[in-house]
Amino acid sequence: MITSYTRGRSETGEELKLQLYHLTKGGPRPLDMEFTGIGHQKLLVLLRDGRKLLGLLRSFDQFANVVLEGACERVIVGNLYCDIPLGLYVIRGENVVLIGELDLEKEELPSHMTAVPAAEIKRAQKAEREATDLKGSMRKRMEFLDFD
Repeated sequence: MITSYTRGRSETGEELKLQLYHLTKGGPRPLDMEFTGIGHQKLLVLLRDGRKLLGLLRSFDQFANVVLEGACERVIVGNLYCDIPLGLYVIRGENVVLIGELDLEKEELPSHMTAVPAAEIKRAQKAEREATDLKGSMRKRMEFLDFD
């Protein structure tokens, strides 16, 4: 079951962390947690397959299942990046490695990063993957030299 929460105005970051800790550990939680809590926060979610998703937290549960609104997948290759829009996105908790809140007042990316279209980032991603595969295959051919 996924329960939706909205952030109350009087809560501090520490109170929210404590509420989230109690919720995920299955321990006691404040009575007002049903009506106030975490929401309307921009999150970065790192998945097991290495993808990075950004979006507004709309709901979560004790299994780390998360619902993001206005989600996008951020693909970074070298100094290039692209945000691929996904819309409303449900993430199963077993795929979540890390969830972090983004500071809305700070810049999300360093100034040297360049935004590119999705087609260009896919080409760069493919080239990077091929280079990594080539490096791995060369290392396998040279195993007999015992570089370790």
